[in-house]
Amino acid sequence: MAFDAEAIRAEFPILARQVNGKPLVYLDSAASAQKPRAVIAAMTHAMEHSYANVHRGLHTLANETTEAYEGARKKVAAFIGAEPGEIVFTKGGTEAINLVAAGLGARLAPGDEIVLTEMEHHANIVPWHFLRERLGVVLKFAPITDQGVLDLEAFQSLLGPRTRVVALSHMSNVLGTINPVTELTAMAHAAGALVLLDGCQAIVHKPIDVKAIDADFYVFSGHKLYGPTGIGILYGKAERLAELPPYQGGGEMIGQVSFDEITYADPPHRFEAGTPPILEAIGLGAAIDWLGGLDRLAVAAHEHRLYQRVREGLAGANWLKVLGEAPGKGAILSFTVDGAHAHDVAQILDRYGIAVRAGTHCAEPLMRRFGVTSSARASFALYNTEREADSFVDALFKTQAFFA
Repeated sequence: MAFDAEAIRAEFPILARQVNGKPLVYLDSAASAQKPRAVIAAMTHAMEHSYANVHRGLHTLANETTEAYEGARKKVAAFIGAEPGEIVFTKGGTEAINLVAAGLGARLAPGDEIVLTEMEHHANIVPWHFLRERLGVVLKFAPITDQGVLDLEAFQSLLGPRTRVVALSHMSNVLGTINPVTELTAMAHAAGALVLLDGCQAIVHKPIDVKAIDADFYVFSGHKLYGPTGIGILYGKAERLAELPPYQGGGEMIGQVSFDEITYADPPHRFEAGTPPILEAIGLGAAIDWLGGLDRLAVAAHEHRLYQRVREGLAGANWLKVLGEAPGKGAILSFTVDGAHAHDVAQILDRYGIAVRAGTHCAEPLMRRFGVTSSARASFALYNTEREADSFVDALFKTQAFFA
């Protein structure tokens, strides 16, 4: 049975609006996806009918909210093949990486090595740079080919006796490249290194089984997964979380507190100081429930068809440079237009109701790798249609004509 994008669209209220007198064509989901009614309704219901702080209260509202909050943790765990105790709620994927980097930094020494790749988002560079800046660790960056494919031989050559951590993206937010993370994780483990995977893009487009991948840590954000902002996930193997010191101090993350001594809670609560993102966790749980009702392989095939339709529509456009041509890549098209700045391209497309990203996409080293200062990016999601793909192609030709 064919995937029905039109039926899905009806579940997203915002997609019915117009922009500049044109139907909205939202192609910026890699930055943040729109929200279905199921998520909006779940968060509204929690605020209107059963809201209180979690874990600490004994009254009915507190118990109901705690049940919903911890229920969301169970949903996330089942979604990626983990145990609830291995799921830490954070405010986003960025905080999840920072949490791990800060915790691992407590036991790294000058000269220890961390291996990254040239395609990383700033969120998976800057926290490790902090350790280079403050502790004297060494950062190494595995190169990529002109197609945007990770050079596996070069990656292997960077692994050595001082390698302590390998941190890399599962799917590039710029190139759409999907890295062979199970193979890469095995290579890193063979060298004695821990592995953190940035799954913020991949989690949206393909089923994830963290046990099969075997990474020590896997992070993602809720707002790209059709859930709310302000919520992220850190998965960590139980033994790895147990080894990490607390990231922040406050209520909930403690065992006992006295003026002379403090003990800490077990994971995951050790890493959830203060009032957590309660409503956001409930919203993410609703997003996962909603996604669970879809055939995710059919969704992925639909997104790939849209990407291919756009590429075919742009065939012969010699004024267009595409960043990333990796085989099997995700439905992300990053590009430049000859003679035009990416910001201008995005603003003109907006006149036609087309919403795309423009800039460095929080990946300045990657931009420099491809010899550009910025690019525009169209990212395709389950609610996009063939009609919208055609509208984008048509608008892009009109945009290029403006600069010709």
